[in-house]
Amino acid sequence: MKTIIKTFARAAIVSITVFGAALLPTTAYSAGKLNVYNWGDYINPEVLTRFSEEFDVEVTLDTYGSNEEMLAKIQAGATGYDIIFPSVHMHDIMHKLGLLEKTDIYKHPDFKNIDPQALRAKTDPKGEYCLPYAWGSVGILYNKEKVQDIKSWADFFAIPEKTGEKIIVLDDMRETIGVGLIVNGKSVNSRSKEDLELARDFLLEQKPKISAFSYDSPPLVMAGDVAAAHMFVGVMFLVLEDPEKLGFVIPEEGATMYQEDICVLKSAPNKGNAKKFLEFYLRPENPALNVQQQMNGTPNISAIALLPDELRNNKIINPPADVMSRLQIFEDLGADLKLYDRIWTKIRTAQ
Repeated sequence: MKTIIKTFARAAIVSITVFGAALLPTTAYSAGKLNVYNWGDYINPEVLTRFSEEFDVEVTLDTYGSNEEMLAKIQAGATGYDIIFPSVHMHDIMHKLGLLEKTDIYKHPDFKNIDPQALRAKTDPKGEYCLPYAWGSVGILYNKEKVQDIKSWADFFAIPEKTGEKIIVLDDMRETIGVGLIVNGKSVNSRSKEDLELARDFLLEQKPKISAFSYDSPPLVMAGDVAAAHMFVGVMFLVLEDPEKLGFVIPEEGATMYQEDICVLKSAPNKGNAKKFLEFYLRPENPALNVQQQMNGTPNISAIALLPDELRNNKIINPPADVMSRLQIFEDLGADLKLYDRIWTKIRTAQ
């Protein structure tokens, strides 16, 4: 989901090697290398360049578009990657599968910079394995020339009937069913058949108003072809560039949030450099550099103090406590995910 947002990010000069689906040959693995497997465009290239230059390490970057894609590739036998960036629920899944290396990163003196609330993985409550990396909310991007005073999901879904303008919802099972659960006052991790039927019925009622299910809405909202879209907070770079035209809101009923962690694979060929990178990323200046390009929140409390005022004091990028209390994060549902699959199929195929 992060890949989609950063497709629209400002171009950056990358002084690292980017390789595609095929890994480097085994003979290429040696001291002085770090092979990164991350969501597309989910790290400031300057962070990798700084690490490379400081430690004289050749950094290679390969990318994925979903947690499931990343896990499938690792399970299929890909052995060249050193560090990965799973979402919290995937962190838990991969820990249970025995795929993660214990790093004891929590013992590093700079781990004091990490907000304890960011240790969200149930299988790694102390940070013995992975380092909290970045987080963000999911809300509503809107064009102020088309709609005003968007404060809630109710306002969002009322747009087509009130104004004749179009809206787009994410083509994402957990995110979109999550909206249906939130507006009904339920957990986005509910396993209750009754709760999920409430979410299903709500979304089926809204479906005639929805122009599309898509990740590709930001350019359409910018152009005014669509009035508002369900979208990730990474689009805040667009809002900050044109605040007179664009807005982003975390709905008052609540919303979802995401968080990724940096983990070292048990199969990593360059474990020493991988652990060095985790330690490097504990330094506040590095996550601060990342936030300035990515527009996500950071679990590194000390990094927040280094941000420009427009980012540090931005209540969307760094929401106050009352807003944070309304954000929900996805958990691993195990076999119960099939309940969501069935409902999603019903929603997407309904005429």
